[in-house]
Amino acid sequence: MEFFRQNTAVQFLSGSKMPDFHNSHGFATGGRSVTAQPYDASGLGDWLHRLRPPLETISLAGMGIAGGADMTHFFNATRSPRSALYASRRLIRHGWQRLRYGRGRHLVNGNALMARLLRSALDADVRFQLNAPVSRLLEDKNGVTGAILAGDEGDIQIHARAVVLACGGFPHDKQRLAENVAHARQGYGHFSAAPPGNQGDGIRLGETVGGQFDTSLKNPMAWAPVSRVSTASGLQLAFPHLVERAKPGFLAVRPNGRRFVNEADSYHDFIAALIDATPEGEQPLAWLIADSRALHRYGLGHARPTPFPVEAWLRTGYLQSAPTLDALAEKCGIDRAELGATVARFNGFAHQGRDEDFQRGASAYNCAQGDARHQPNPTLGALEHAPYYAVRILPGSLGSFSGLKTDEQARVLNAEQRPIPRLFAVGNDMSSVMQGYYPSGGITLGPAMTFGYLVGKNLSATLNN
Repeated sequence: MEFFRQNTAVQFLSGSKMPDFHNSHGFATGGRSVTAQPYDASGLGDWLHRLRPPLETISLAGMGIAGGADMTHFFNATRSPRSALYASRRLIRHGWQRLRYGRGRHLVNGNALMARLLRSALDADVRFQLNAPVSRLLEDKNGVTGAILAGDEGDIQIHARAVVLACGGFPHDKQRLAENVAHARQGYGHFSAAPPGNQGDGIRLGETVGGQFDTSLKNPMAWAPVSRVSTASGLQLAFPHLVERAKPGFLAVRPNGRRFVNEADSYHDFIAALIDATPEGEQPLAWLIADSRALHRYGLGHARPTPFPVEAWLRTGYLQSAPTLDALAEKCGIDRAELGATVARFNGFAHQGRDEDFQRGASAYNCAQGDARHQPNPTLGALEHAPYYAVRILPGSLGSFSGLKTDEQARVLNAEQRPIPRLFAVGNDMSSVMQGYYPSGGITLGPAMTFGYLVGKNLSATLNN
C-alpha cells in the first residue's frame, strides 16, 4: 500500500468500520479493509470513455454510491433534511455531468480504483492493445515467450520476457461452471454479477501450456444472492443483494416457507446456506420478503426506496406484492401455513431483540450491516405493515475463487507442481489463497493487488539483473 501511495495515482481511504464477516479467532472489528479514494475522472481525459461504468443494477442512473456515510445519506434522504440536501446535490451534479460528458465523473468504490490504476498505467507509458483478444500463448524450451493477439487487421505477435494472466476468472464460462458448480450442472444456471467478458480465457490459456486448474477449494465461487432484472433493452442482469438483507423488516425463506439462514450474514454465507438447505436435485431458490415500511425505507433489490416508485417492477413481475402474507405466499408459490408461522416466530424475535433460531444480530458484522437507529437490535425488525413484498433470489456470485494453481510468487504450476517459466497468474485467474473461504470484504481485490505487486517487483528485479 505504501508503494502505491508513493509511486502511483492509487490513494486509499483507511479507517473502515466494517468488521470481518465472522467473530472467529483474531477477527477485526474494523480497519481490515481499505477502499480507493473517490476520483475526479477528468484526470483520465479521453480514456474515461474506455472505463467500464458502475454496475447498472446497483448504481443510481449510472452514479456509484460509496459505502459508509455516502450510502447512509441516501438511505436517510426522506428522514433528514441534511441527508436530503446531500443526496440532491449528488444527483444534480451527476445529472449535469452526464449531460455534458456522457457519464458521471465523480467515481467511487471499484470504479475509482480502476480509474486510479488506469491513470497510473498511462503515467508509466504502458501500451494498451484494445480490441485484440489473445488467441494463444507463445512458448519455447525456455518457457512462455509472449502471445498472439487477434487484431482487426490480422494476428499480432507480442514477444515478452513474461506473461501475466489476469482475465477475471470464469464466472461466465458455462462449461467450467457446469463442471464445478452443482446447480449449473443440473441446468438451473448460475447468475454472476461479474463483467460478462469474464469467460475464463486466462485459465484456458494457462492450461494450454501445462497450467493446472485447482478443484480442491471449499467453494469454487465467491457466492452472492442475486435477483434477475430485465432492462428496457431486454437484457437480463444479475442484481447482487449485498445490503438490504440485514436491515430490519426483511427475512428470507425457501419455497417451503421456512428460514434457512441468518439473513444478515455475508452474501457468500447466505448462498452457501441456501445450497446446503436445498435437497439434491432441486433448484436452489429463496424469496427475500419485506413489509411496506422496510421497502420504502431501504428498497428491495432493484426496487429503490422512497421517493422512487416501484410500480414498474410490479408490472414486470420482478417484484411481487400482496395485501396479506397468505396472498403473497400464493403468488410466489410459498407454503402458506409455514410462511405465516415463520413470520410470526420471527416477529417475536424482533420484538425481544434476539433471534433464537439463527442468531441474527449477534455478530459485529451483522450489527454493522443493520440500521444503528433501530433498537433493540439493529438488524431485527418485525414484518407488520401491509402490503408485503418479495423478490426471488437465485445463487450467483461476485466472481470465481477456483483458478490456476500457483506458488507464492504467483508463478503458474504444471502437473508436477513446478513453475512454468515466465508465466504468472493473478486476480481471479489465480486459485484463491483463501482456499474458497470468504473471511472479510475485499478478499478477491486484496490478493489481486498484492500478487500483482509481487509479480511486478520480482520481474523488475529479474530484468534488472
